[in-house]
Amino acid sequence: MKVNFKNKVAVITGAGSGIGQALAVALADEGARLALSDIDEAGLARTKAMLPPGTELRVYRLNVTDETAVFAHAEQVLHDFGAAHLLFNNAGSGLLGTFEHQSLEEARWLIDLDLWSVVYCSKAFLPAMRRQREGWIVNISSIAGLVGMPALNTYNLVKFAVRGLTESLWAEFEGTGVHAVCVHPGGIKTNIERATRRCKNTGEAEARTDEAMSRILTTTPERCATDIVAGLKAGKRRILTGKRSSSIDWIARLLPNSYPRLISKLL
Repeated sequence: MKVNFKNKVAVITGAGSGIGQALAVALADEGARLALSDIDEAGLARTKAMLPPGTELRVYRLNVTDETAVFAHAEQVLHDFGAAHLLFNNAGSGLLGTFEHQSLEEARWLIDLDLWSVVYCSKAFLPAMRRQREGWIVNISSIAGLVGMPALNTYNLVKFAVRGLTESLWAEFEGTGVHAVCVHPGGIKTNIERATRRCKNTGEAEARTDEAMSRILTTTPERCATDIVAGLKAGKRRILTGKRSSSIDWIARLLPNSYPRLISKLL
């Protein structure tokens, strides 16, 4: 179903920077009402300052890994706005490290931040969308949700899981008025490059992946947000955006067994 954003309530996690910040600006330009959250209050203040005059918005400090806090946040948003039409599960980070090198503690940190947050937020806002018989849960996966990449295995794990969850909801939501959308950004130059956690124990494999990431992260968050808004307007439930996203998608489809040999060259 195509989206008309005028007066729709858009909930954006991780809105203090990067894609979340760019989405806030793009949706404000479309006339949406904004519920913006982040653990970084200074970042939220910067986002707020970027929005056009007259934008209806509220900002919330939120730790998306805290289940209780997320459900309380949903109640507060519904109290403040009376509805929640679009949920952008955007908050997250990365983890650079081979499976051998990373600790279980490091892996759990990323799984909580990039996967459980999506589950918590989606569960918290879904009942209101079902009552409205209108809503869009927009989950930010990655090109790392399309192919496995060296030294990014836990990031692959969570982004494949986000994709799998979203695609299963396509069938579950049929006829309810609620829609699930999966976004696969590739090469977006956001603060995730700086925020990506490096495992304490690293080596040559991590260094190679780190160098490759620095070369492909060139697409602006604004371009990504524009593609997401355009995709929702077109009624897409799968949105590719950013450098290498389309080529990675085709490689995954056409060469599912042999693509690992090509990934290093493509990156």
